[in-house]
Amino acid sequence: MSPILLIVDDEKNTRDGLRNALSDSFEVYVAAGVDGALQTIESMPADVILTDLKLGGADGMSLIQSVMKNPNPPICIMMTAYGSVDTAVEAMKYGAYDFVTKPVNIDRLEMLIKRAIRERNTSRENQELRSKVERQFKIEGMIGHSPGMTEVFETIKQVAPSRATVLIQGESGTGKELAAHAIHHLSQRAKEKFVAVHCAALSPELLSSELFGHEKGAFTGAHERRIGRFEQAAGGTLFLDEIGEIDLSTQVKILRVLGERTFERVGGGETISTDVRLIAATNKDLAQLVAAGKFREDLFFRLHVVPLTMPPLRDRKVDIPMLTESFLKESALENFKPHRDLTPEAMIRILDYDWPGNVRELRTAIEHGVVMSTSGQIGLRDLPSSLRGNVSPSATPALSGLNLRDTETNLILKALESCAGNRSEAAEKLGISRRTLHRRLNEMNILKRAEK
Repeated sequence: MSPILLIVDDEKNTRDGLRNALSDSFEVYVAAGVDGALQTIESMPADVILTDLKLGGADGMSLIQSVMKNPNPPICIMMTAYGSVDTAVEAMKYGAYDFVTKPVNIDRLEMLIKRAIRERNTSRENQELRSKVERQFKIEGMIGHSPGMTEVFETIKQVAPSRATVLIQGESGTGKELAAHAIHHLSQRAKEKFVAVHCAALSPELLSSELFGHEKGAFTGAHERRIGRFEQAAGGTLFLDEIGEIDLSTQVKILRVLGERTFERVGGGETISTDVRLIAATNKDLAQLVAAGKFREDLFFRLHVVPLTMPPLRDRKVDIPMLTESFLKESALENFKPHRDLTPEAMIRILDYDWPGNVRELRTAIEHGVVMSTSGQIGLRDLPSSLRGNVSPSATPALSGLNLRDTETNLILKALESCAGNRSEAAEKLGISRRTLHRRLNEMNILKRAEK
């Protein structure tokens, strides 16, 4: 289908002449003024508007201003017999793609329109590609393309539409609560509440009251009725973080809610029904706690309907460049700082570090660097003291002119070098499959460099 071109000119001879000259390449419509042009656009959205500056009443500038407010505005090209740099600048300021003077050179005008359409289509394709990449490598604040994170993303997408209970396991700082949020936001309960309870921070008595609520006078200090989190989250999702810290008596009550979907407030006799999707998280091995008699086996199986394991950052170092870039932008914005890149030395240290605090520690380290940096880049001296250490000088030149792709490339090359070119060992060290490593080498056009 040919692109749609709308010609707007108050001179009939000009409109008809341009329509006849351009109708072989475009589907052409004409209008004599701004009102007619806007009416045409309502029924037939144009790809390109070619408008005269002088239109009798409202001028072409006002037309451009009006159409540029649309979510997907057309390409606008201004025509005028009163050509000047000032007019051109003014037209571009309001969103015009370009500016031509009368009498119009038809061949040049046709080339200009086709070039504008190509550039717009390329821009849209790039935007679609970026959106596709973001959908593939990012979900609800979690970022990564390592096999471990790819598996996490796929599990979340699969389990979210169901009502199944999910047990999220992983070390502190790996993003367990982010995963719980993602499950909620991708579920049919997304418009309802997401309620989080951090179980380790409460004593057994307080936790029971927090979860189930209590009646007035149920215990000393209970001066009024309290609605618990199971009631607050009705219709939505209840997230119990560090569930391995819950005492056995509270475990019995949670087991009943999962089985019967009913409970009583502390000190009350009324049976309350609730419809809650439960997601639990722990940094402990619940199976070991079951074996030690510290966690009920029946509750473990109730929670373990769909297990989801968040990989530690040390096992997904291939994700660090992408995470780092995201945190740099985020921290600069939040702290009113200019965007700065890391120096090669700082990036090497970040890649070499084992990150016992996982993604949470990386985010904090990057924010520290953003806040403390006073130069054009974030260097080693700007990072937290826990990260400062000896950096191999020989590795520095390899990361000169640092960017995300170069960083990932050099991370892969560094792994191959340390494994004497053995791709299987390098892939294992990077936390990716050999097939993925081979594909990344091809994509980055560094296969020959890697084999040297």
